[in-house]
Amino acid sequence: MIEIKENPKRGSGFDTLHTFEGWKVAFITHAEQYGELKLVKRHIKTDEVFVLVKGKATLFTADGDGPLVVTEMQKEKLYVVKQNTWHHLQVSEDALLIVAENSDTTKENTQSKEIKRS
Repeated sequence: MIEIKENPKRGSGFDTLHTFEGWKVAFITHAEQYGELKLVKRHIKTDEVFVLVKGKATLFTADGDGPLVVTEMQKEKLYVVKQNTWHHLQVSEDALLIVAENSDTTKENTQSKEIKRS
């Protein structure tokens, strides 16, 4: 048996479409949280995987207190942000990304910090 799911809340940022036994799959679309780089987050318990389906996306990453690495994402490539890596996504208004991570990824096991760019 199969289930076919669509994103009922298009345009609201991060929308979980399916959760099963410890993992979840979501869509990311344009929203304020995926705009200008103001803060980065890191997940304490999980890697996070992104696939750009359409539009444009920039992935900012940093290891510890190291410098930000800027990656212009390409469609149909798998981007694995390893556990404890600081990151931020900036997406175009027409962007659609698929994301997979542990289903128990929450604010309680995710850290955030502001970015000061010169």
